[in-house]
Amino acid sequence: MAVTPQTNTTLEEIAQVLLKAHTVAICGHVSPDGDCLGSGLGLACALRQLGKTVFTLTAGPESIDASLRFLPGTFQLMSASLLSDVPDVFVAVDVPIPERLGEGDAVRRRAGTTVTVDHHATDAPMADYSYTDPDVAATALLVWKLCHLLGADCEGAVATCCYTGLMTDTGRFQYQNATSAVFRAAAEMVEAGALPGEISREVFQNRSRASLQLEAVAIERMEFLREGQCVISWLTEDDFQRAGAVKADAEPLINLLRSVSGVRVACMLRQQGDAVRGSLRAKDDTDVASIARSFGGGGHRAAAGFTFQGSVAQAVEALGVILSHVE
Repeated sequence: MAVTPQTNTTLEEIAQVLLKAHTVAICGHVSPDGDCLGSGLGLACALRQLGKTVFTLTAGPESIDASLRFLPGTFQLMSASLLSDVPDVFVAVDVPIPERLGEGDAVRRRAGTTVTVDHHATDAPMADYSYTDPDVAATALLVWKLCHLLGADCEGAVATCCYTGLMTDTGRFQYQNATSAVFRAAAEMVEAGALPGEISREVFQNRSRASLQLEAVAIERMEFLREGQCVISWLTEDDFQRAGAVKADAEPLINLLRSVSGVRVACMLRQQGDAVRGSLRAKDDTDVASIARSFGGGGHRAAAGFTFQGSVAQAVEALGVILSHVE
């Protein structure tokens, strides 16, 4: 693994911390994606097998994406704001900084011991035991290893959750992070009971009509820069209201932009109150995390995000300036 400022332990030591605990709270980041939910729910399944009392928390009040509700254990998710208990151990999965924990940060601060398992590199740890490896494709890969170290039965539910996290964070095994190690781990998960066809159908073949309406708007608004190497599109709150759409309906659109021939970098902007949320994807080795950091965001080299304080028009203009200098 790559050495990061947050890392101060090993997965083996984290396993021992969890084995000694009676109550464990697990929380991911706000607006959880497949890797975040898959990692958290997979670890929860493993710990419950071992007789632990586990609270699986959501960082905010937003509903879980309908395409991920098939995951084992989603019915046990609860808002972090509703938990009054003081857990022996708090585990942050797929989240590097307290701000991204949302309401879960209050639980982290009062827990007896804190743990982070993640693949997002930042400058400082936020837990007593932090294990961060930015070289792995998904946090689900780390959780998969951790569940084995715990001595849990990783067949069935654990395999399904971890496979979902791995599949989504590698873009159906199409992104640059789909290494031989990823395919070996995916094969292990399939052997343990994960069903690729069924999982893919739930996650990627379950789009709403509202999502398709948003897609039509996004296609119409596409702006190309650098002779077609970069593309930007955007959606307003009015677009969502007209389509009767929710935030999750816009999730597939960034990959639609990325799929255009000749495009190296794609950006999808979404109005969110007085701010604009941006998603960036790279098709080549362009470091979009560095672009996101220009706006106070971050992420991975091939996939990143940011929040822009201002209007959609201002965000498009500012992003256009940055993208015009991409090498």
